Formats: sequence, structure tokens, C-alpha cells
Amino acid sequence: MTAIIKKLWLTTFIVVLSACDQSSENQQNETDDSNAIQMKSAYEEQYSHIANLRDQALKSDLAYEILESLTTEVGPRMAGTPQDALAVEWGMNKFKELGFDKVWKEPVTFDTWIRKEETAEIISPYAHKLHATALGFSVPTPEDGIEAEIVQFDSIEDLMASPEDSAKGKIVFISRKMERFKNGKGYGPAVKARSTGASEASKKGALAVVIRSIGTDSHRLPHTGMMRYEEGVDKIPAAAISNPDADLIMNMLKRDLPVTLKLKLGSHAGPQYTSYNVIGEITGASLPEQKIVIGGHLDSWDLGTGAIDDGAGVAITMAAAKLIADGEKRPKRTIRVVLWANEEQGLVGAKAYAAAHEDDLENHITGAESDFGAGRIYAFASRVSDADFETVNVMAELMKPLGIVYLDNNGGPGPDLSPMFAKGMSAFSLRQDGTDYFDLHHTADDTLDKVDPEALAQNVAAYVVFASVAADSEKTIRRSNPTE
Repeated sequence: MTAIIKKLWLTTFIVVLSACDQSSENQQNETDDSNAIQMKSAYEEQYSHIANLRDQALKSDLAYEILESLTTEVGPRMAGTPQDALAVEWGMNKFKELGFDKVWKEPVTFDTWIRKEETAEIISPYAHKLHATALGFSVPTPEDGIEAEIVQFDSIEDLMASPEDSAKGKIVFISRKMERFKNGKGYGPAVKARSTGASEASKKGALAVVIRSIGTDSHRLPHTGMMRYEEGVDKIPAAAISNPDADLIMNMLKRDLPVTLKLKLGSHAGPQYTSYNVIGEITGASLPEQKIVIGGHLDSWDLGTGAIDDGAGVAITMAAAKLIADGEKRPKRTIRVVLWANEEQGLVGAKAYAAAHEDDLENHITGAESDFGAGRIYAFASRVSDADFETVNVMAELMKPLGIVYLDNNGGPGPDLSPMFAKGMSAFSLRQDGTDYFDLHHTADDTLDKVDPEALAQNVAAYVVFASVAADSEKTIRRSNPTE
């Protein structure tokens, strides 16, 4: 009997103790939640004008209207084409129409490339027409095309490791599939086939190179994009085929029969051309010489209308600056929106901008570029000094209602800000959901209908918070180790 009583007493004690612990934990959680709510309320109250702008941005369709205008009135904007010039004129007029304080353009000169005829077909063992596109700056085939047997490699690395004459007299086919990730990290490993495939194939004696498109879709649409020839290596034609057509070739190769491809490309180099970086500013109230830089690249490839890459970035950042300008309080620092020229063919406009503004680098405080489509922003990262985390914390609190979390201080710039970042400017990265970005990237499917207006507005709201907080920060945002 005594043992049973002791057991019951011990059980009761444990239950009571557990209840006390749970009560204490609940009280602590309630305290933590209360503190968080108070902190949020404090931030929302202290920065109410920015919170109001953020909430207005969520309801605004301005970015979508700007994007509709660009894709309808200009369309594809490949560098050096008549549409390039039309896009520059559009950008100047749109900045002025939106009421930016200063609007101007800065020249950017580069070599051009002209797309012409492009066809590909399997001659044997089973005749099929393929969907192909020339890669940027590919040389043309002979007028009658190139007809030769395919030699397949799983990756650019396999091609490079193959014997010296492994592709002699043949057309190299690189079949690596790009992997799909929310942050787009599958692009880097796959894109090497596009950028260096032609020269590596030429070293092995190939007549031409054909790659599986650098994309994650299953549509019968090829992805174009830039490639480079290695100096001192014979130039051979380079093309991409759609993912379904790459699968088709792989199915043929499984039958252990020679596969013969005919490729015909008319694309060729063009004359030098001068385009422009187009710039609009909302002038700061008390520190106008200090600039927060946002923007996107104005050019696009020529297959679609450039809605995702990078019309969306252009529209998001123009709309964000416009909404800030119309707010109840003008920020201290200037917000500069740059529509960069010719990003697609090698950051040409970005490099020209960095060179032109090298003497004013100290006044380029920080920046962020939108160039990963129109998916919702889910996180952001910084690259600033430890002394600037107070400003980062303000951004983080004001972005929480947008569903955006702060990641870390290992962020980097967008492509067009990388030359300024390399010179020491601090930067922020507003991470968009790119799960389907590479379904559309550099294809004829890059069109306005793929854009979700609500997701676009959420991007604008995030850029409103970033640019407003940075422009009004008590401290001048810097990097602690500008050379890293």
C-alpha cells in the first residue's frame, strides 16, 4: 500500500511540476510575443511614413502599367537593334512622365551581333526538325549549313576531359540538364556549356556545337544567351535546342545508331553601336549628393518581349522610386534609378557606368538591382559594415509584413551593380522566388502574361522599404571590408 501511495504521489508531483514548467514557458512565450509586438509597433510607429508607403505599394498597379507599356510599345530590346534605340527613348519619356526630378542618359558603345536564319534537323536515323536558336555572337555556318554526325557529352567537363580528337569532323552535343532551385543555383553549373562550349568543342576538332538549352522547362522553345570565343581558338557555330528536342536526340542515341544533324545559322557580327544607360533621380532633401542606386537592365534578348528579363526589374524600381517621391516625406538622400544598357552581352552598360562615376564612388552609398524576374521576394541579404546593422534591422522589421525574412550579411549585388560593388560600394540582395524563372529565361515565352501583378506589387513594396530606409538612415551605409 505504501509503495502505491508513493508512486501516486510521485506521479502527481511530476504532473504538477510539468504543469508549472509549461505555465512558466507559456508566460515566457507570452512575454516574448508581447515584446515582439511592442517592437514591431515601435518600428511601425517610428517609420509610419515608410510603412504607409509599403502598404500603398501593395495596392498599386503602377509597376504593372509600366511593364505593360514597355512590352507593348517597345517589345524585345536586343542591344544594337532599332528596338534598343526605341527603349532608350521610352525610358527617357517614362521617367519624365512619372515626374522624376532629373532625367538623363549616358553613352555606351559596343560591338553588335545580328540574328538571321537558324534551323536544325536530324537527317538520320529518323528525320526530325528541331527547334534551335543561335547563341549570342555565334559565327554563321557555311551558306549550305553543316551536316555531320553527333558526338554526345554529358557535360562541358566531360568534353574538356575527352581526348584531343574526340570530336574531329563531328558536331558536339552537350546534354546536361539544368536543375531547378528556388534561388536559381542550378544555373551556374549548367551555363558553362553555353559560355565556353564552342571553344572547348573546337579544341577537340568539332565543326559546331549544339547544347541542351540552359533552362528548366519542358516546352519546345530553345533558350538563347551569350557565349564567348577563346582567343586563339578557331570559331565554330554554336546553337541551343529545346529540352524536348535534346531528349529526342538522347532517345535516338540509346539505339546505338549514328545520329546525323544538319545545322544552319546565318547570324553574324554587326557594326559598332552606341546605346545609353538611362537614369532618373528623386533628389534627396538634405544629402542630395549621396545616392541610393536601384534599377534593372533595359535591354533583353530578342525571342520574347523581355517581360521577365528584365522588364520587371525596370518597372519595379521605377515604380518604387515614384511612390517614394509622392510620399509625405522626401528622403534625405537621392534615389537614383538606372536602366542599364546591354547587360545581356556582358554587363557593358554597367561597366561604362562604373567607369564614368569612379570619381563619385564615395557618394554611391548602397544599392540593389532587380534582375531575377517577377516572383515574390522571400528574403533579403546585406553586405554592410557591422555598424550598419541598426539600419538593416529597420529594413527587416518593415519587410516582415511582406513575408520577407533577413538572411545574413553575405549578400552581393545584382549583375549590373557588380562593377560598383567591386570598387567598394555596399550592396543588398532582395531574393525573388525563381522557381520558374528559368522556364522562361531567354525564350520566346518571356512575355507579359507570365507576370503576376500581385507578386510584382510585393516586389515594389520591398524596394520601397529598402530604398526609403537606406535613403533616410542616420548613418552612411558602408562595407567594413570593401575589397572582399
